[in-house]
Amino acid sequence: MPSFDIVSEIDMDQAKNAVENAKRELETRFDFRGVDAKIELNKDHIELTAEADQQVMQLFDIFAIKASKLQLDVSSFKIEKEDRHGKYITRHVTIKQGIDKEIAKKVIKLIKESSIKVQVAIQGEELRVTGKKRDDLQAVMQLVRTTDLGQPFQFKNFRD
Repeated sequence: MPSFDIVSEIDMDQAKNAVENAKRELETRFDFRGVDAKIELNKDHIELTAEADQQVMQLFDIFAIKASKLQLDVSSFKIEKEDRHGKYITRHVTIKQGIDKEIAKKVIKLIKESSIKVQVAIQGEELRVTGKKRDDLQAVMQLVRTTDLGQPFQFKNFRD
């Protein structure tokens, strides 16, 4: 039976490249001259540190532009809490990897409401879609692409 997997992944090598490109631009920007600001990539999040909240948001904008140029979906990055220590403000940006159970249930409900004849199963942090016809699977792909669920989705392991 034809099948494919719906996943939500970010290429960490491309994310690292986006951070490095943002660091390079940060060194050349006139509005950041003399300002102690930095962008760091940790395992599962990015830290943006500057002296003012406005500067931190400018850092995120620089990073978002660099990430989009590398074909990374900016909706995969979520700005979290801010930490204040001394005169510095640090914002953590989490990288969304995998599909949460709530979003997976929304996707399953969306597919069932569309009355496309396929079966969907949750497998950890991804969804397996199986059906008898290739056209049904392609219709599911199009449906998931056009629906905004706050997270980007990719399709892999298409088997005929």
